[in-house]
Amino acid sequence: MKQCCLLIIACIAAYSSYAQQLHGRVADAQTKEALPGVNIRWLHAAAGCSTNAAGKFEITVAGIDSVEISYTGYLSRKIAAKEIAAMPVIYLQQGATNLNEIIVSSSRDKQRRTEAPVAISTLSPQTLNETKAVTIDQVLNKVSGVYMVDLGNEQHTMAIRQPIGYKSLFLYLEDGIPIRTIGDFNHNALIEINMAAVKNIEVIRGPASSLYGSEAVGGAVNFITASPTLVPTAKVQLEGSNWGYKRTDFSVSNTVKKIGFAVSGYYANQTNGYMDHSDFHKLSLTAKVDYQINEKNKWTNAATLINYKTDQTGGLDSAHFFAKDYRNFQTFTYREVKALRVRSTLEHEWNSSSHTNFTVFFRNNTIGQNPFYAIKDIRGTLKANGQINSDGFNSYGLIVQHKKQFAWKDAALIAGVSADYSPATYLASYIDITKDAAGYYASYRATDSVLTDYHVGLLNSAVYTQFEFSPMERMRIVAALRYDRMDYNFENHLTPSAYTGAPSERNNFNAFTPKVGLTYDLGHQRGLYANYSVGFAPPNISELYTGVKVPVLKPATYQNYEAGGWLGFAQQKGYADLSVYRMNGTNEIVSVRNADGVYENRNTGATTHSGVEWNVKYTPLPSLFIRSSGTYAVHIFKAYSDGSKIYTNNQMNGAPKWITNTEITWKPALIKGFRIGGEWQHISKYYMDAANTSVYNGYDLFNARMGYAFKGFECWLNCMNIGDQLYATTAEKSAYGKTYRIGPRQTFTFGVAYTFTGK
Repeated sequence: MKQCCLLIIACIAAYSSYAQQLHGRVADAQTKEALPGVNIRWLHAAAGCSTNAAGKFEITVAGIDSVEISYTGYLSRKIAAKEIAAMPVIYLQQGATNLNEIIVSSSRDKQRRTEAPVAISTLSPQTLNETKAVTIDQVLNKVSGVYMVDLGNEQHTMAIRQPIGYKSLFLYLEDGIPIRTIGDFNHNALIEINMAAVKNIEVIRGPASSLYGSEAVGGAVNFITASPTLVPTAKVQLEGSNWGYKRTDFSVSNTVKKIGFAVSGYYANQTNGYMDHSDFHKLSLTAKVDYQINEKNKWTNAATLINYKTDQTGGLDSAHFFAKDYRNFQTFTYREVKALRVRSTLEHEWNSSSHTNFTVFFRNNTIGQNPFYAIKDIRGTLKANGQINSDGFNSYGLIVQHKKQFAWKDAALIAGVSADYSPATYLASYIDITKDAAGYYASYRATDSVLTDYHVGLLNSAVYTQFEFSPMERMRIVAALRYDRMDYNFENHLTPSAYTGAPSERNNFNAFTPKVGLTYDLGHQRGLYANYSVGFAPPNISELYTGVKVPVLKPATYQNYEAGGWLGFAQQKGYADLSVYRMNGTNEIVSVRNADGVYENRNTGATTHSGVEWNVKYTPLPSLFIRSSGTYAVHIFKAYSDGSKIYTNNQMNGAPKWITNTEITWKPALIKGFRIGGEWQHISKYYMDAANTSVYNGYDLFNARMGYAFKGFECWLNCMNIGDQLYATTAEKSAYGKTYRIGPRQTFTFGVAYTFTGK
């Protein structure tokens, strides 16, 4: 017996001496952020563990020489056990053609892309880093079905499953929270994004009102900001162009014990551009602090500050555009934006199947303008009328969301409530404008004449829920419903008139927006999805209260039907997805001219939008990456009249049928860190007016990008519009003639950066 005990003790001692506890941390190779939930397992055994919320793991290795590390959307790594002990951090690289990435925008919570029955695309940190975009459109236009229109100096408008336009049909989010309040839409809203803080971008195409509420009709764009890094990092970046553009970016981030922080921003300045009166400057700052209280509680606080001012150029008439005459009729018009957003989020995990998020947020926003589009000539004189205006609001809001998972059919229930109270003000004063003999607006004189002065209390309260389950293996069904109530309390501080606006009044709007969809996994990296969803857009302040009386309006409603699928091919070297949709719009708000000549907004518009969208990524060689994305769509007026003319069954103006973006990138193995790529953007012809009397022929634009990274140093050279082609980002025809917003000329941008990464 004694000998037996000694033998057991000896065996245990021998095992203990051979076994070892491996400790490690796992992070994203691009962002250096911790990756929770990464699978760590012995290479030839089923046992293993997962990383915690801080990206840390601990695993016992005995007689095992290697460990496999894997995570959804990332390339797996196999590392010898003895090497892990010497690695401060294990970095995982995102897969360039991976179709099963993790997304958060589809359900307001993490899920696999293949379980979301929506058309959604992700712009990864690697894409953002290699594009070196000066403006957001340079990356968003890589997404199928998206055409972000460059209006100069980060000004823009959007077209996603809609023609080029300026209506409130798109929702812009930062970390899942709308960056502006409802009822006060601004098509230039993305000026208020700090590009230096963005980690990745998710784009939902089609209605997303069942979770996010109003304005998410054509699509929703979610800018996800960088979180604190796992290790100390610091970056500084300098770049400039041949047209007087200069920009400096910076970021600093780290995590110390339970607290992590990330601070980033940039300052951009444009002077002496190719077009007269086109200078601008912008300061953007973002700070985020994460406090991992314990394994079940995390507290995040973030703030973004924007200070922006630009000259307003407006469009060119036909003579100036085709003559390449870049002189600007405007000499004093401007737009100034000051924005502050603050949010605080507490995440609590009740257990492995239940967690709650509680978010409070605040916004302060002011847009001041001397707008070119408000200038009206006084016929027969060298005088004109104009205005200086200021539009501002504060927001006080909260979002509470709970998710519960069930063992039955792998079901999950999400429920949430939100409230956003945003008192808004608008003030416009008359200015007297003088033109010179050549027709240029030379100067203006401010007056004490107030054109508009009002206050609006905007309140949006909502409840929403989403339920998903798997009735059978490989099938996932999702159903969602949201109820919104929008209250407008309008107070006119002036005597009501056609100029000063409508009498003081209270209005409210209600909307139920459902969605139902399913995904089916065919196996072998193939799958299908289908959904039905509804989007809505309530009237904006300007649509309700600019006339002599408040019109009786309803929210515009859009019913969307779509189906699609995804496919991995060439032994996972390639990926493709496809979406086909039909969206019908009703109760669309149209400005109608009455018999007395006065225009009034009415719910008389109806449209149809049908199209197919595709996205293909392929790496035929490890050093070669090919991507092509695009859409073919038809947009039709089903019911449209301005009171004097009927445009029913006409094609909608500003609606190119073909929008494509194709890119090829080469990273030669012999020159590690070097990349070179080319991009082709195609916009087909489209009608410039609702009567379909004039056509703009579209354009083909070619861009090139080249970069080299060595350790922490990086340099790059981008050439946009290689052929210096004359083109318009948007072309319109009105009663006053044709107007072209000229696209940027051939532009070379050179930049250098240095990134410090600690251990």
